[in-house]
Amino acid sequence: MDEFIGAWVARHSATRDQLLPLLHAIQKEAGYIDDAWVPSVAKALNLSRADVHGVITFYHDYRRAPAGRHVVKLCRAESCQARGGAAIEAAVVRRLGVPLGQTRADGQVSLEPVYCLGLCAIGPNALVDGRPVARIDNAVLDRIAAEIAA
Repeated sequence: MDEFIGAWVARHSATRDQLLPLLHAIQKEAGYIDDAWVPSVAKALNLSRADVHGVITFYHDYRRAPAGRHVVKLCRAESCQARGGAAIEAAVVRRLGVPLGQTRADGQVSLEPVYCLGLCAIGPNALVDGRPVARIDNAVLDRIAAEIAA
């Protein structure tokens, strides 16, 4: 990853404002940002390791471990909760066999919380591999589970 970081910085710049774009590039390249790469990023941009670590852990879209083959992001915002989100969450956890915020042991699916997808009137909602899924009920959950199992 050191080579990738060095080449990226050579094409762009080694300034503080390049931290987010560099982290996005690393995640796009590797699928996640390993904690072992933090010192290289910090050195390349003349930042502290604490600065880099703080940014990675603050923004929920940065992954610190590889994601599952499928990623289900379940909305946990108030509107989805008011429309039965807690029951849907329990059903999703049971049906997919993975706790919220984790990746199933077989690597097939990651289940992640998000806090608003902007589809509040038609919740509960999720993103399944980046595709919005609205009005989740048991029938929709069956389709999601079948898609992940395929």
